[in-house]
Amino acid sequence: MGYFSQLRYPTAWYAKLVIAILALTFFGLLAAAAISGYAVYQIVSPTQSHSDINLQNFPGHPEKLPYSVAGEGQRDGWFFPGLKTAPSVILCPGYQSSRGELLTLASALQDHQYNVLLIDFSGQGSSGGRSTLGFQEVGELRAAMDAVANRGDVDAERFGVWGANVGAYVALSEAAIDRRVRAVAAESPYGHPKDMVGILVGRMGLASLPLVSSMAKWGFGWINPIYRNVPPLRLRMQKLAGVAQLYMESPEEPGLSSGSRDLFQVSPIPHELVNLAHGNYAGMMDDEKRNYENRIVSFFLANLPPSGSP
Repeated sequence: MGYFSQLRYPTAWYAKLVIAILALTFFGLLAAAAISGYAVYQIVSPTQSHSDINLQNFPGHPEKLPYSVAGEGQRDGWFFPGLKTAPSVILCPGYQSSRGELLTLASALQDHQYNVLLIDFSGQGSSGGRSTLGFQEVGELRAAMDAVANRGDVDAERFGVWGANVGAYVALSEAAIDRRVRAVAAESPYGHPKDMVGILVGRMGLASLPLVSSMAKWGFGWINPIYRNVPPLRLRMQKLAGVAQLYMESPEEPGLSSGSRDLFQVSPIPHELVNLAHGNYAGMMDDEKRNYENRIVSFFLANLPPSGSP
């Protein structure tokens, strides 16, 4: 009884010490929860970069292609027509990026007769909503592919997908369940959206704070309960058997680079891993961009030719 009395009315030094430790622990947990909550809010509501073009005057004669995303409403992609009955390549931008940054890559692919579609995911560019770092975005990619397949002037059974970080996770996830995807070029993919949460918390400079990263991952899962049972991508990689895969990593993002290597190591053939001097296509210098485009185009030409079989 004396001990509990000391906790209520501390007079002894040890009781005061215990109460001080409990108070510091409580307020430390409270601070970590508040910081991680703020981090999660910033992650799912990223600053959007919006690009718009005059489709009527843009080279390649692009046109808007409307499609509907369940629960998210109407969207539109920029469709660059290639050879009739040729396969289509969908370009999926990365986190805090947008389709407008991929126009030259789209043109490079269209020049080789591919049909090309540029899209924005939720929380990107022209699209509202919030990012789930790949969970719901898989359905968005599928809706865009369905819209392309329904045009009637493309090969509805052969698609290629390019993506960076979020887009790369989405591309590989869709390829694992959709046999229409025959080739995937994935730059800096990760194994699970929670992995990206940890990386983004690190970019904010908050990863060194105790518990913040783990609390942020927990909070991200808490606001996305319907995706609780989605397994890590590495457990689904064998479903990519027969799908050509190009994995690209950059030393500028150690977390994403290790994720790319891990996925490559458990992926089935045909696959290849390329180390890039610099990632982030939009931020590359002109020569780097051209080399990158040539690599992507060569990959799709070898594994998803505009006509015939590879």
